[in-house]
Amino acid sequence: MCGNNMSLPLLDEAATVSGTERETAVVIFLHGLGDTGHGWAESLSSIRLPYVKYICPHAPKIPVQLNKSVPIPSWFDLAGLSPEDPEDEVGIKKASECIKAIIEHEIKNGIPSHRIILGGFSQGGALSLYTALTCNYKLAGVIALSCWLPLRKTFPQAVGNNVNKDISILQCHGEKDLMIPLEFGSSTAAKLKTIINPENIQFKTYLMQHCSCQQEMMAVKEFIAKQLPPI
Repeated sequence: MCGNNMSLPLLDEAATVSGTERETAVVIFLHGLGDTGHGWAESLSSIRLPYVKYICPHAPKIPVQLNKSVPIPSWFDLAGLSPEDPEDEVGIKKASECIKAIIEHEIKNGIPSHRIILGGFSQGGALSLYTALTCNYKLAGVIALSCWLPLRKTFPQAVGNNVNKDISILQCHGEKDLMIPLEFGSSTAAKLKTIINPENIQFKTYLMQHCSCQQEMMAVKEFIAKQLPPI
């Protein structure tokens, strides 16, 4: 899934919103199950900062148990969407390595890791949380929308060198989310507070289902502007 099969094609084929000025920061945003990066690229372009590049990769199509094993765009396999369901540990780790490869590519292109935000919605948000917490590069922050922390029982041990122990996280969730219930989001926030500095976690809820809303996108814009100020 990574290496020749995923990492560079992920970047080459990604929906990208380029900066209108010299690019000094990057936001990598991962879509949810069955989606593509195009919709999120459009949403992010509406709140763009002129010096930030937004990269929205497309997940490969793979068989997903939750979809009766029919192939759909997915970062890793999903057996279910409750905390008790078995998780695709191998797939999650492989996908995470591929996102780290994008981070490394941007670093090699001159963007310091502390000027990179990782984010995502639903399954993509889950992958962004896991990747940031296990990453050896100090990142600017994480945007985690309507999601959960995968392989949560492996933390805090999975953190490794803990370079992101003080990372800032914006976690948002819909109060009427029937797919990933609010309780799952709340328990994720509580778990995150045991892994990183709890003062750096914002957990915001909105009167919505498993989706986004204008208020949430304004919070995302404010978070990006704070974590990635102009230089």
